[in-house]
Amino acid sequence: MADTYDILVIGAGPGGYVAAIRAAQLGFKTAVVDREHLGGICLNWGCIPTKALLRSAEIYHYMQHASDYGLSAEKVGFDTAAIVKRSRGVSTRLNGGVGMLLKKNKVDVIWGEATIAAAAKGNEPGRVAVKETARAPAPKGALAAGSYAAKHIIVATGARPRAIPGIEPDKKQIWTYYEAMVPETMPKSLLVMGSGAIGIEFASFYRTMGAEVTVIELLPQILPVEDAEIAGIARKRFEKQGIKILTGAKVTKVEKAANSVTATIETGDGKSQQLSAEKLISAVGVVGNIEGLGLEQLGVGIERGIVVTDGLGRTNVPGLYAIGDVAGPPMLAHKAEHEGVLCVETIKGLPTHAMDKAKIPGCTYCQPQIASVGLTEAKAKELGFAVKVGRFPFAGNGKAIALGEPDGLVKTVFDAKTGQLLGAHMVGAEVTELIQGYVVAMNLETTEEDLMHTVFPHPTLSEMMHESVLDAYGKVIHS
Repeated sequence: MADTYDILVIGAGPGGYVAAIRAAQLGFKTAVVDREHLGGICLNWGCIPTKALLRSAEIYHYMQHASDYGLSAEKVGFDTAAIVKRSRGVSTRLNGGVGMLLKKNKVDVIWGEATIAAAAKGNEPGRVAVKETARAPAPKGALAAGSYAAKHIIVATGARPRAIPGIEPDKKQIWTYYEAMVPETMPKSLLVMGSGAIGIEFASFYRTMGAEVTVIELLPQILPVEDAEIAGIARKRFEKQGIKILTGAKVTKVEKAANSVTATIETGDGKSQQLSAEKLISAVGVVGNIEGLGLEQLGVGIERGIVVTDGLGRTNVPGLYAIGDVAGPPMLAHKAEHEGVLCVETIKGLPTHAMDKAKIPGCTYCQPQIASVGLTEAKAKELGFAVKVGRFPFAGNGKAIALGEPDGLVKTVFDAKTGQLLGAHMVGAEVTELIQGYVVAMNLETTEEDLMHTVFPHPTLSEMMHESVLDAYGKVIHS
């Protein structure tokens, strides 16, 4: 007889482990299956270790500019191996923390690769076959591969780097984010294909560490999902740092040598050029991990490589659910976590409502940082809104000047008719920590009047959020 659970989650990334913990809190007998690492890509090879690398780069940058702050630092250098070791250590610590949380909440961990053999039908639970994997040793206390049953099965298998035919990563000259996070030595030159969050963060890291970096973007704008004005400011800052940027450009061929790559790049005007560097990072997006799960055989709806859900995690097959990257964009850890909670609470019968993806913030942890939520100015106009737009520069904020960070902008977009906050967009120091204020405001359906009457503490960077709102309505004080 198979061990039977109320809820079995396939994948222990942010969406999966959070869903499992919430399920256990609600009284469900719960298990989570994984084949490689607790915490998923985000914790082990994505969000967390990249932030550790970027923090090392940030400190290195400040040490090089110590004199700007009345300080002195001589013979400033770095140890690549030590930087990587610190980053991996941060991931290891948090990986162990996820294991402790699952154990604390009495969630069983099953180690191996899962295939869904059957969905629940009537009073019969669904079935999942788990086979052994050699990808990574099982954590202490994990259950062995075998046959398991569950009334509800949640797919949270995440995503992997997208590969362009003919430019497939080889882990030597052509990297994905996996290899880019653990360089044996710091490359002297680098091509980055793609200017989304992943590409720009690595471009920022390696440029700060001294590499000559060129970013190649197919679309006319870097950071394509961001507000055009914010992306334009970011581009100027990147170029001032020495990052070369080609937009409206496509890599058509890559030739590899022993210690270098040469990319053929075509631009929109029909011209082509060749650029050489030690390494190329392919950062052209990710694709959902839907293969080998048995989804198509069970008739689960799949479109454009992602599982179709109803906004609460439910697929078209009763008893089967999908959350996180495998259920589509935005492919962000915090979106996956919230989806996991919504999915489990829906199974429990609690009052829930579908996630509003327009209120999910996005953050890019480059130098300068970028953060946003809601509609861009262009998208709001495209949807037919008459808008009021407010702006406030970092140069007008006392805290920003004291920090030595006077470059940046806070931008807000309002519905001119109702005062509804439609979107907020920022570029500059620590904006990834500021954006949550606007996210809360949007979720509370705050109007411009509420925000204008909110007292922000002084001196803080957050005062710029207030001033941007005031500016949208002609009431700005410090600009």
